[in-house]
Amino acid sequence: MFAILQATTADPNILTDFMAPNNTIDANYFTFTGMRQLVGGEYPTKFRALKVSMNEFSTLCGQSVSYAILEFPAGSINPVRIHPRASELMFLVSGSLQVGFVDTSNTLFKQSLGIGDVFVFPKGLVHFQYNNDTKEPALAISAFGSANAGTQLIPTSVFNTSIFEGILDASFHATRATIRRIEDGLKE
Repeated sequence: MFAILQATTADPNILTDFMAPNNTIDANYFTFTGMRQLVGGEYPTKFRALKVSMNEFSTLCGQSVSYAILEFPAGSINPVRIHPRASELMFLVSGSLQVGFVDTSNTLFKQSLGIGDVFVFPKGLVHFQYNNDTKEPALAISAFGSANAGTQLIPTSVFNTSIFEGILDASFHATRATIRRIEDGLKE
């Protein structure tokens, strides 16, 4: 007799309409007010992502959806990263962005986005978003197919961890001094 084991990283399938901590909830349970800071607020001086995932809004648990507002000051970048548990669907509200992803055959798919464009970043693939306009900011809204998409910043994951230094040297065909300069630059 064989047992088949399956591991998943998807959101839980719930057997009710929603997951509530108790039976005494009201409409406030379904309302998130954390985005109010965007209305009439100062534009950031460096890239900022305001998230609404199950970490910020527990009501999303089991709903397979989350959201982020991405604010790109002129010349800013959202660092190279992956979302291991969800695809990202980005809508550009204002400004312009250079975006792209690399698939598992190392093919780069890149695009220049203008206001009103939508771009999809497939689940688990390395991707980037860059405002190369030196004068105007950009604003985007991203939706994710998970209440907890996860974000793994590639520079931080590779260079700000305790990966044995010989492995990084060999992997990047670089000297130890070069790897240290990269690591030091990420700590600033």
